[in-house]
Amino acid sequence: MTTQLLLTGGAIIVLIVLSFLFSGTETSMTAASRARLHTLAANGDAKATFIDRLLQRKDRLVGALLIGNNLVNILASALATSLLLSIFGDAGVVYATITMTVLLVIFSEILPKSLALYRPEQFALYVAPFARFVVLLFGTLSSAANLLVRGILKLCGLNLSRDHYMLSAHDELRGTVEVLHREGAFVKQDRDRLGGLLDLAELEVSDVMVHRTAMRMVNADDPAETIVREILQSPYTRIPLYRNSTDNIVGVVHAKDLLRALHEVDNDPARIDIVKVASKPWFVPDTTTLHDQLNAFLRRKAHFAVVVDEYGEVEGLVTLEDIIEEIVGEIADEHDVEIQGVKQEADGSVVVDGSVPIRDLNRALDWDLPDDEATTVAGLVIHETQTIPEEKQAFTFHDKRFIVMKRDKNRITRLRIRPAE
Repeated sequence: MTTQLLLTGGAIIVLIVLSFLFSGTETSMTAASRARLHTLAANGDAKATFIDRLLQRKDRLVGALLIGNNLVNILASALATSLLLSIFGDAGVVYATITMTVLLVIFSEILPKSLALYRPEQFALYVAPFARFVVLLFGTLSSAANLLVRGILKLCGLNLSRDHYMLSAHDELRGTVEVLHREGAFVKQDRDRLGGLLDLAELEVSDVMVHRTAMRMVNADDPAETIVREILQSPYTRIPLYRNSTDNIVGVVHAKDLLRALHEVDNDPARIDIVKVASKPWFVPDTTTLHDQLNAFLRRKAHFAVVVDEYGEVEGLVTLEDIIEEIVGEIADEHDVEIQGVKQEADGSVVVDGSVPIRDLNRALDWDLPDDEATTVAGLVIHETQTIPEEKQAFTFHDKRFIVMKRDKNRITRLRIRPAE
């Protein structure tokens, strides 16, 4: 009798250990990062390669683990009930229920799942051979059970293959980066750069272009000396050339081409035909995505394009640098004109030029102002108020208080922004 009790007790312990493995394996396999496992597999880790293959059919893996886990839990509970009935009689049912509930919850649920969640990849690699054995043992039964479940759900009007919602790869990456930043594994600059890269497919050229009101251009009808002086005094390498009207851009002058032309005529500007020095302008629609425009720049080996609207009117210009700055942030060199667009005050408010892009403000101050309907801060205020505010008017939206400080005709040129009370 004593030997039988010892064997039964030993069997219960073995079953609890197996339940530990089943629960831990299920949690680690579902919580493990596919990206990290893929990296380990690419570096030659055989276990990571096998886990990656298992996770390609996650429903089959989880089903096999659940079948095994339920079998050992039920068998352990049955053996415990039989053991305690032989010792305590009818009261053994109560003792078995309490004892097995405590043991299974602590040693077969909380403990293994806590360990698996703490280091899911390491735990998954450790139990990979066990998972392989379980799938070989219960894989067919799991597939049949999953087929039955899908059939039942289909009768209820649910189709797992059709209705299953999945984030796009971009959204998943963006969410992962945001979580890593919140946990301290990603600094703000790295988060912004990856976010900017992912945003290229969603942003259009009109979101980053230099508006026509801020473009620096030269008139082809001006004297050559005047044109040369303006170009050499400009901080920009490429300058649009127009004739009669700023909507009629006839070329783009590159400063280096101009210097070569000056050298050929012994530095006599009067002998230069500026139209011949200029290259042919490249016009692009304002609705082109930044992703497509970046590829077009690289394909054409170009750095500069004139942006036009649906009517063919000049709307602004975009450069390769403008797009790269969406990824890496502001790029400044020794020839850039420094424009103070954002200034933080001692009282916690921020003074902003109306022309500052919302995306730049969000990136600089880690804000979350919407940029769907407007590109600049002034545009956001006009969109939200549905009017052109007067000076000293104040508005509250998006958890911020916007105060119009300066207005030039119909343009809001300066605002003060502070947290809404």
